[in-house]
Amino acid sequence: MESASSRSPLVVYTIVERERDGKKFWVRIGAAFRNRDGSLNAFLDAVPVNGTMHIREARPWNERDAGEVPHDDLAVADALAQ
Repeated sequence: MESASSRSPLVVYTIVERERDGKKFWVRIGAAFRNRDGSLNAFLDAVPVNGTMHIREARPWNERDAGEVPHDDLAVADALAQ
């Protein structure tokens, strides 16, 4: 039996680094859905020019930290970009 979290929609982001100060911004570019076999279908509204996507479970607005991204998430994004 599948859990509710395994069937919930996912959010697709690309992480863009600003040249002047190196600050990173998460830009939402689409949504993704898990298939019964565990694979993903991603539906993009934009294509990341840096070639990387970060897919994660959506969080309700009241659980988000005012646009801040935990450092461990940025480390994962950095590792994927290399």
